[in-house]
Amino acid sequence: MRQLEIFAAMMGERTTVATAESLGISQPAVSSGLRQLEAQLGLTLFERTGRHLEPTLEARNLYEEIRPLFGIVRSFAMRARDLRNGRVGRLRVISTPPPGYSVIPQAMRGFLDTRPDVTVSFDVRRLDNVLRAVQTGQADMGVGLAAGSIPNVNTEELRLGQMVALLPQDHPLARHDQIEIKALRGERFIGIDQESFLGRMVAQAFEAAHVTYHPQLETRYCQTAASLAANGLGVCIVDPWSAQPYLDGLEGKGGLVARPLAQDCPVRCMMFTRRGVPHSELLKTFMAEMRRATTALDIPGLSGPAPAIPVKDA
Repeated sequence: MRQLEIFAAMMGERTTVATAESLGISQPAVSSGLRQLEAQLGLTLFERTGRHLEPTLEARNLYEEIRPLFGIVRSFAMRARDLRNGRVGRLRVISTPPPGYSVIPQAMRGFLDTRPDVTVSFDVRRLDNVLRAVQTGQADMGVGLAAGSIPNVNTEELRLGQMVALLPQDHPLARHDQIEIKALRGERFIGIDQESFLGRMVAQAFEAAHVTYHPQLETRYCQTAASLAANGLGVCIVDPWSAQPYLDGLEGKGGLVARPLAQDCPVRCMMFTRRGVPHSELLKTFMAEMRRATTALDIPGLSGPAPAIPVKDA
């Protein structure tokens, strides 16, 4: 494990000096560990180019194989540290931005108000980072928006939603119950990065409606698009959870309104947990709070609550 740790650090640092500093060991120990690993494997892992050591193709392939191992090791170290410091009531939650900035804070309030000795580690990342953290055990639970069940993790659908158009309250289209894509022709449009699941969905909706998709502004997250719309920079299509912070208390005050798209653009809020690992009582309690908080949301574009039936381990 020590040799693999040196190898993994070297893949990122590319010099023995930097690797030694990052691991808190001597430079000779780094060099010795690499030599021993190469001897045991019968492979050359690094080749010197100038002042750096560049990984070989074999090293790159091996590194991809062992990356999940270090997530597990980090998870083990975090657990051991929590036990050593007496923080036995600790929950690790990770989420994508839409539920992370809307429903999760509400669930946490109900969860923590009656549990003063419990601590929660909470982070907001992209969906692939959320799933990786759950799969490797770095997070006890993940929450994110997805099209449906995700392989390699337990999934539970919390709520089904429909993408919404976010408009100024005095916009002529705000009088409609639903918005057709073609009605957005000529509007200054704020788009979502098409590298994301939601961004691709929006672009495909325009394509299906035979409307040219050409946003004047483009941003990575729906929350950013909603913020830009709130500042009068155009209209956007976002998920209901991203729209929620810009709707509370704004109706009737020149703020924003959300109107579901007439075209079918479903999006699901999902909970993810690690397969093959029993849920702790702490995790079960927080999952129950998530169900309650999600059910209580009253936002345009959300359907009735989904049945809280987790998908069993495959």
